[in-house]
This record gives sequence, structure tokens and C-alpha cells, in this order.
Amino acid sequence: MIDLKQLRENPQLFKDGCAKKRARVDIDRLLALDEQRRSLVTQVEASRAEQNKIAKDSGPQIGKLAGQLKKASGAEAAALQQEIDKLKERPAALKVTIAQTEALIAQLEPEFESLVLQVPLPPDDNVPVGKGSEDNQQVKTWHPSWFDPAKSFEQNKGFAPRNHIDLVRHLKLADFERGVKMAGTRSYVLTGDGMRLHQAVLRYAFDYMVDKQGFTPVSVPVLVREECMIGTGFFPDGREQAYHIPESQRQAADVAPGEASKGYDLFLTGTGEVGLMGLHQGEILDETKLPLKYVTVSTCFRREAGAAGKDTAGLYRIHQFDKVEQVIICRNDAALSRELHKQMISYVEAILQSLEIPYRLLQCCTGDLGFKNADMVDIESWMPGRGEIVNGSTTGAYGETHSASRLHDFQCRRLNMRYRRGTEGETTFCHSLNNTVLASPRFLIPVLELYQNEDGSVTIPTALRPYMGNKDRISAP
Repeated sequence: MIDLKQLRENPQLFKDGCAKKRARVDIDRLLALDEQRRSLVTQVEASRAEQNKIAKDSGPQIGKLAGQLKKASGAEAAALQQEIDKLKERPAALKVTIAQTEALIAQLEPEFESLVLQVPLPPDDNVPVGKGSEDNQQVKTWHPSWFDPAKSFEQNKGFAPRNHIDLVRHLKLADFERGVKMAGTRSYVLTGDGMRLHQAVLRYAFDYMVDKQGFTPVSVPVLVREECMIGTGFFPDGREQAYHIPESQRQAADVAPGEASKGYDLFLTGTGEVGLMGLHQGEILDETKLPLKYVTVSTCFRREAGAAGKDTAGLYRIHQFDKVEQVIICRNDAALSRELHKQMISYVEAILQSLEIPYRLLQCCTGDLGFKNADMVDIESWMPGRGEIVNGSTTGAYGETHSASRLHDFQCRRLNMRYRRGTEGETTFCHSLNNTVLASPRFLIPVLELYQNEDGSVTIPTALRPYMGNKDRISAP
């Protein structure tokens, strides 16, 4: 969530941020609602203060008059009662005024809350301005000595490559037909060494983050309440990508007529980031314990809405996958966030280099940054089976396998996650960062395609062999 104080002081920053991220939000309307809302809240507070003052001042007086009334009669009693009624009249009128004003606030709240949740985090100044992924800027490449992406696969290895779909079928690593039969398009079943390799890359990445980088391993729910999706910034902007379970409707059908349902809807998460960030929702953290560094392995679900016709075959764009995710929650310090962002990227680079997978870093432009990010760097791995087809063989191309984001305090504001400066200091919203450590089975694509042999077998990268029963090769059964 944005800082409303900053919005009032510098609305142009957020108007420019919306334009750069190609988001349509009526900032002027939001400011007008904010002003009305604050004015009404001030009125309520003033009325309550007056109400309390009158009650304090008139209470003893009413008590005194009530005592006199018990002993009085006739005209004297009528006069005393009139005086008591007059003293009570102002508090009663204030009570009505407060109720009416609160009703006006309640009328404004839905539109106000809706608009404020739609305002994206403005991109940092260092982020290049662009319309979409085509405007992202390459900042680094790396490749092992035995494979240069600037050359064709055949020039590198001496034979024409198979794509991962052909390799998977040849080696019986997955069953697409049965996956589709059970769950529809973009579904699959990993089998045999395909499942073992899938588990191997996940475990290798997870162990690296825990054993070598000291991240705390955590399991997280993949089925969460709506407030967790809103709090982490995946709603409202990404609602169409999430699978929705209308649990409230089912529970409403089970309650007696006239009774309110106590159920709530649930959503399948598209990343472990949701659960890791939701851990400390509404908490005040100990500054001395920051930064918190968490890593999880979770099953992820994405509807891939709007991706019709894109990578419909194979393992690249699927509805269900597993992902090792890293999250850091740190102090409210932009310089520290930038340094931690670099560290997170370096962990992924170390894993890719240890597996000898060619990759590149892309600085995402404003139009490809996403709703909640101040900055984002994508990491793309080389996949020989992608790209254009020339002379019957694909040219190869980079494909996104990782994404590292800085979010400043955007998520932490929405989640109300703070820390106290010192023991008696004021509370401040934390900063958060996240990065994919490794997502599979997509990551199996570069592994299979780069390590394939002319006979159709696949050499297992040395670092993964301990997770594959020390096998060095996957061959056709």
C-alpha cells in the first residue's frame, strides 16, 4: 500500500508512477475522497471530544438536580426536570450528529479503499522507462566454457538438438496425455527420472539456501485467505491469475435461514512469497532480529489468464509447479534493500554457475515491473529448444526462470508489518524483497536441452548427482 501522507505531499509522483506502469487510477478522485474522509473523521473526533466534555461537566450537575427533584413537587419539580432535560439535550444531539457523520464515512470507505489498493508502487528512478518486456535491458550474461549461446547448439556440441518435449517423450520423463486427461490443458505427470530430476533441482537449491546462505526453512500454506493476497499485493491487480475457492458460498448453504455465514473464500497461491510474507502480518518485529531471511518450497498455481497460444506444449507455461522461494524482511532502509537485492541475485547466479547453465540478467523496465515492485531483475536461462526454427532446427533463446524484486515498504504497509526502533522508539514499516531460487519443472528445460547427448540420453550435472542416486546419465528405458 502506498504512503497516504506521501501521496498528499507529492501526488505527481504517483500520477507519474501510474503512467510508467500503465495503470489507470484516478489519483485526483482518491485525493478528494481522502480529504472528505479526513474532514469527516475530524468532525467525529471534535463531536466526541465535546460529548465527553459535556458529560464530564454536566454529570455532577445532573446528579445534583436529580437529588433535588426527588424532594420537589409541583412547579419546582417541573422546573428542575426541564433543567435536567436541557442538560441532556446537547449530548443526545451530538450522538445523532456522530452517527450521521460516521454513516457518511462508511459510504466513502468502499470507493476509497478500492482506489487506494489500485495505486501501484512508483518505480525507482534507476528503472528504465518502457512499455513492456521488449524494453527490458540486458545487464549481464554468463556461460560455461563448453557452451556459448552466441553459437548454434550444433556448433557447440556437434549435433542438432532435440527440444525438451522430444527428450521428455524419448526418455519417458513425463506423461502429458494422462496429465491433460486428469486436469486439462497445461497439465502433466512427471515420471521416473523426470520426477527424480525435478526433486533433485529443488532440493539442491533449497539446501544451498539453508546450508550455505543461512536462510531459515519454512513451510507455508498454499491455500490462503483473501486478505493475505491483498496484503502481499497480488490482489486486486493479479486476481485473474489466481484460482478461487468460494468456500463462503458452500458454508452459506449449510447455515439455517436468517443466520450469517461465517465462512471465507480461499485462494491458491502462485508463489511461496505470499505465505512467507503473511507469516508476520499485523506484527511488530524486533529490530535486532532483522533481517529475517526465509526460504520455502511450495506448490504454486497460476491460471495463466491471457496466455492463450503461448507455450501451450511442454513444461514452460503450466498451471501447477513447485518453487523454491526466498524472502527477506529488513529495516526501512533503501540502501540496505538495494544491497540485499544484489545478494539475492548473487545466490541464484551461484546456483546457475554451479550447474553450468548459461544465463543473463535483465533490468525490467517500468512497463514490465509489475504492480507492487519498485525494481525487478529477471534472470533468464538459455534454452536451446526455444527461438526461431532455421533449417529445421531451433536457434535457441533465453527463457525466464527467476525474478528478483524490491518492494520498499509497499507489502509491509498492506500487511501492517512493522518494527520498533530501539526499545522505546516509534514503530516503522519494514522493507521486503523476494526472489525465485529455482522453479521446476520449467528449470528442467535448460538442464535437459543443454546436457543432452547425440544418442538422446542426458548427462546429469555433477552437482545434482548426489540427489539422483549418484547416476551420471539418464537414458531411454
